Amino acid sequence: MSPKPALKSWFEPLMVLALLCWQQASVRAQTAPAIVGQQTPNVGASTNPTRPETQLRLDVDRDPIPSPDPEESAPVANVTTASPSDIQKSQNGMYTLHADVDEVLLNCSVIDEKGRTVTDLSAKDFRVWEDGVPQTVNSVLHQDLPVSLGILVDNSGSMRDKRATVNVAALDLLRDSNPKDTAFIVNFSDRAFLDQGFTSDMVALNRGLSRTDAKGTTAMYDAVAASADELVKDAKERKQALLIITDGADNASRLTLAQSIRRVQNLGGPVVYAIGLLFDVDKDESDRARNALEALSEETGGISYFPRSLQDVQSIIPDVARDIRNQYVIDYRSTKPVSLGGYRTVHVEVKSPNHEKLIVRTKKGYYATTPQRSQQPTQELKQ
Repeated sequence: MSPKPALKSWFEPLMVLALLCWQQASVRAQTAPAIVGQQTPNVGASTNPTRPETQLRLDVDRDPIPSPDPEESAPVANVTTASPSDIQKSQNGMYTLHADVDEVLLNCSVIDEKGRTVTDLSAKDFRVWEDGVPQTVNSVLHQDLPVSLGILVDNSGSMRDKRATVNVAALDLLRDSNPKDTAFIVNFSDRAFLDQGFTSDMVALNRGLSRTDAKGTTAMYDAVAASADELVKDAKERKQALLIITDGADNASRLTLAQSIRRVQNLGGPVVYAIGLLFDVDKDESDRARNALEALSEETGGISYFPRSLQDVQSIIPDVARDIRNQYVIDYRSTKPVSLGGYRTVHVEVKSPNHEKLIVRTKKGYYATTPQRSQQPTQELKQ
């Protein structure tokens, strides 16, 4: 009998077994688990246009050749990195990076012994101390820079007969200001209302001043804090100021005077100006109102005015406009890192061979923190 049939009957099962083993190995290779850190491709995503693409992790190296970079790179000098909390999204959809820096900017007004504005000074004429430590002045700029201005007008019941004159004076201030200034209007009584947002349109600003219904009480401290927040949120200019016009003491705020001042200082400004129409109120209220307005202005580098009659308001306005437009901006780098935080007192002196006695006005101090919106229960501005 020929041996070929026996060889065939033994060889064919062996070939079938080898083929099955090869197929199983191939299947195992295709279904092997992915390397840790890699994303498994979504096969269905390429065939289903309604399914979003799988987003691959950005912290995994996918170069064809492994990266030769070391796991930890040496630090690069003068590079500031931002944590997610440092990047904030504003209401207009833009992202703003807030970085802590040790540079300090002071707005300063300088007058001589006769009360006249002095405009011919240079950097060598200024001396700055922070917490009693002399600071090196990097530069002093005297220029009519645009300002973001908030005008806060008391709209309580006692202001009813004064509003027409006050509105005219406020518009005169806007006309005397830098043409590139922008302003907003807040009318406040027991609540603060943003009756006109930032604009340079005089018609719109006049309309905001005219939206009055004088009644209720006076929550001035809440209005100041909320307006300072408004400046941080929407102001386009670094130079910022608030003008308060009121005829009495605060009697309705949730915040105290000290909390209101702290809020303004925490936001890095603005300079506060005030006009107190206190000529027809009793002495006790007049004293309380005067002390509050002077504290708000003196702590921030501004000034308060107290006309003797309603007619005198008109003559004050040019002084306010001139003071805002003729400030010096002092730039110095603090010897104390901003990371230490806390309140720092500031003292500025000016001496010039061209003048006998000079008086400088600036904020008394600042909080070394990145400005953030208030976490205190401030009175929100109502639209």
